[in-house]
Amino acid sequence: VQLQASGGGLVQAGGSLRLSCAASGIIFRDATWGWYRRAPGEQRELVAYIDSGGSTGYAGSVKGRFTISRDNAENTVYLQMNSLKPEDTAVYYCSGGVATGRTYWGQGTLVTVSS
Repeated sequence: VQLQASGGGLVQAGGSLRLSCAASGIIFRDATWGWYRRAPGEQRELVAYIDSGGSTGYAGSVKGRFTISRDNAENTVYLQMNSLKPEDTAVYYCSGGVATGRTYWGQGTLVTVSS
C-alpha cells in the first residue's frame, strides 16, 4: 500500500491550498480516509475524515474552512483548505483505514501559513 500526499506549501494567511493523497494497493472505495496534522511541538490531531459512504467529520478548529472529499475513480482523497490561519501550519498526513483495523499512512506534506 502506498499513499502519496502532495499539495503543501507556503501561503499567506487567508489563502487556500488543496492537498491530495493518491492511494495504490488498497481497495480505495472501502476505506475510511483521513487527514491528520502535527504542528511543531504538538501532538498529531485528526483534521477531517470521510468514510466509504461519504460521511464526513471535522475538527472544530477547521470546520467551515476545510473540506475533505474523495474520488473513488482516481483513488485520491483531497483536503481543500480555505481561509488558512498561521495556526494551521503543520505537517499534514493522509491515512486510510480498512475493515481489518489496519491504518496506512502517507509521508506527510508541509503546510506553512504566514501572517
